[in-house]
Amino acid sequence: MPRDIVTGASAGLGPARARLDRLWARGCAFLGTRVAIMGGAMSWVSERHLVSAISNAGGFGVIACGSMGPDLLAAEIAATQALTQLPFGVNLITMHPQLDDLVRVCIEAHVGHVVLAGGIPPGTAVRAVKDGGAKLIAFTPALVLAKRLVRSGADALVIEGSEAGGHIGPVSLTVLAQEILPHVKDVPIFVAGGLGRGEAILSYLEMGASGAQLGTRFAAAAESIAHASFKQAFVRANARDALPSIQLDERFPVIPVRGLANAGTKRFLEHQAQTLARFQSGELTKDAAQLDIEHFWAGALRRAVIDGDIEQGSMMAGQSVGLVTSVQPAADIIAELTDQAVAAIAAREPWLG
Repeated sequence: MPRDIVTGASAGLGPARARLDRLWARGCAFLGTRVAIMGGAMSWVSERHLVSAISNAGGFGVIACGSMGPDLLAAEIAATQALTQLPFGVNLITMHPQLDDLVRVCIEAHVGHVVLAGGIPPGTAVRAVKDGGAKLIAFTPALVLAKRLVRSGADALVIEGSEAGGHIGPVSLTVLAQEILPHVKDVPIFVAGGLGRGEAILSYLEMGASGAQLGTRFAAAAESIAHASFKQAFVRANARDALPSIQLDERFPVIPVRGLANAGTKRFLEHQAQTLARFQSGELTKDAAQLDIEHFWAGALRRAVIDGDIEQGSMMAGQSVGLVTSVQPAADIIAELTDQAVAAIAAREPWLG
């Protein structure tokens, strides 16, 4: 049976738990949750079942809109609301051609938090979110952009290190936290990338973070609709198995994506080499070659997550995959993370136990 986060092992360590609650109080207040743990928005994974499970366990689930259109998103929000009465958010990609319509769907459905990811949020979307009464969460890869986003209206920020799964930036969370947390105090900041234990979350809370976002551990949760083969691949994997995609030629940029190395990643290298040869021979224009490379992974994430094709599909995973040791209910994951943080406080300051 899943544990309730209030009656888990940390319940017997009242003062230490109270210290943790004080550390992430700002994040909890912002999210409207009992613990300041967000679920990362993962395409094909972060849908109604996982999102509601995270929220019902005291965390904050986030729907990954991805390439959904307005009607599909509206249906997904309604289905999630039927499974939880607790707060959850929606992650929208800033490059989506129907971004304004997607924001409208969120506002009309009374979604309290909208996450704008994948680029600098356009002013029209920012204003629509704010005017609609929702809170805006944005991602920042650097201090200068963090300050700019706060000025433009972001109510909270996520700093995600290169240890994360999926599309990644070049800088680790360890460095981003040192660069940003001491200097941005106006809004809550949530840390992400490579997080898999409560002690790590605690360390960033003590540096000034308001909470944490985790994706990889929740991708393998019992409530995740990911294929059993996908989840078992996570259980078997080590941190060193989650590698960023490799770019063969700087003329044909490849957006870095971290995932488990498999036959598909090897084929991608071969495909780049073959496409480069076709370009150099004059068979393909530069634009056609770039498009050919970009289309290689089309549909590959769905093949892995939904169909269970763990050899040819895209196995997006963060380096924290090495900390996934079993398929657990979301409530147990959250309770475990909380217990670890509380135990760390009690061990360091035994008078709190």
